[in-house]
Formats: sequence, C-alpha cells, structure tokens
Amino acid sequence: MTPKSGLFLAVTCIAAIAGVGSVFELTSGDPDLGTLPTGIVLALSIPATVICFMAAVKDTRENQQW
Repeated sequence: MTPKSGLFLAVTCIAAIAGVGSVFELTSGDPDLGTLPTGIVLALSIPATVICFMAAVKDTRENQQW
C-alpha cells in the first residue's frame, strides 16, 4: 500500500461515516443542519466513498511488486 492509496482509504472512511451519519440524521425526523444540507452531504458522500475506494484499490494494484 502506498501513501496515496492510504489517503484514498482515509477519505473513503470519512465519506462513509458522513453518509451513515446523514442517514441517521434524516431518519430521526429533525436533522441538526436541516434536511437540505444533510441530504446534500448524503448525496455527495455516496459517490465519494465509491470513487475513493476504487481509486485506492487501483493505486494499490498498480504499485504491487512481486
């Protein structure tokens, strides 16, 4: 694993946590930040999680040494 893929994985974790938190906030009935901003965070965190995870996997595979 390279530092670059580690950074991608860190962003993946943060985005996933933000997405889960947004779901809990929206299902609680009264989000602290409001429905629209919480929905925007959720909408942005899902693709960010997937994209950063895929980038980390790609970077790790490209830099594997046998």
